[in-house]
Amino acid sequence: MELPSPATSSTPRSALVVGATGITGAAVVEQLLAAGWPVAGLARRPGAERDGLRWLAADLTSPPDLGRVLAAERPTHVFFTAWLRQETEQANIAVNGGMVRDLLAALREAPLAHVALVTGMKHYLGPFESYGQGDMPDTPFHEDEPRLDAPNFYYAQEDELVAAAGAQGFTWSVHRSHTVIGHAVGNAMNMGLTLAVAAAISRHTGSPFVFPGSATQWNGLTDMTDADILAEQMIWAATSPAGADEPFNIVNGDVFRWRWMWPRLAAALGVEPVGFEDAPRPFEQQMADAAPVWAEVVAAHGLVEPDLERVASWWHTDADLGRDVEVVTDMSKSRLAGFTSHHRTVDSFLTLFERYRAERLVPPLD
Repeated sequence: MELPSPATSSTPRSALVVGATGITGAAVVEQLLAAGWPVAGLARRPGAERDGLRWLAADLTSPPDLGRVLAAERPTHVFFTAWLRQETEQANIAVNGGMVRDLLAALREAPLAHVALVTGMKHYLGPFESYGQGDMPDTPFHEDEPRLDAPNFYYAQEDELVAAAGAQGFTWSVHRSHTVIGHAVGNAMNMGLTLAVAAAISRHTGSPFVFPGSATQWNGLTDMTDADILAEQMIWAATSPAGADEPFNIVNGDVFRWRWMWPRLAAALGVEPVGFEDAPRPFEQQMADAAPVWAEVVAAHGLVEPDLERVASWWHTDADLGRDVEVVTDMSKSRLAGFTSHHRTVDSFLTLFERYRAERLVPPLD
């Protein structure tokens, strides 16, 4: 028997976005505000003031703090987009699974109708400790693949979400994204800004823009996720009966090879591209001494973020582009359920680069 939704016509929709200053959270906030939703944004540090948006600050790892901050909150919809990287996968499970559990427990009095959770391709590839190793499903990845026989904090988050839904009577959705690119600063997984910063450093030093990854990624097919399409799918699932109680893959819908993409990105960033040659050349090695160079770039162009670690996540881009396995994602499930948005990845990158220039996060091309 299906439980009735706690939200009715007498309970207007309102949203709590967890991780509201991150790549995905910021995109969700933007779309909800544009649609007229009242939004509470939960983040470590408040973002810009916006009409219709209230900022909340809480320690997601502290149940007492969550209880204090969320005691009076009554959202009908929660969009959970946050995570905290730990040294081991067991610690990732404890911390990130606990954040989902404790936040939803703090909202047990709220009239929750739906909670949407962002995870990703590590659902199919395994955790960072054994990333892309061992037995994995064939590509393209489908949502009904059995879980890998390995600890995985994404599994823990899903389990906590489903358990809370059963106890509290809301519907849920899980959104498995692949390498999200969008607008954010200080994010641990931000390939778009990382590539723009790497190119700016290359331009400043007169060095080529060297692909950091593997032959497999250079030559093979892959896909990616624009934060805007991820936000679209989350809001669709949260408000459509077809999105209730389901996991969904979410990518732009196109596929490409990095050997095709890299020179196009280089042209847009004003640098000379160099592709894969004999072995990966990770950014963590290429950019090991880049902090003083970035300081020069910031000073020369009046940029707004002098901290290189807040604009470039070398390790994550290296992990994505250094994989020796193909990653291609099937989108049939949500397409057939009614979600039909499609993005072109090269356009996502180029639009993002223009926004970074406009906001003086990276230098202009002239």
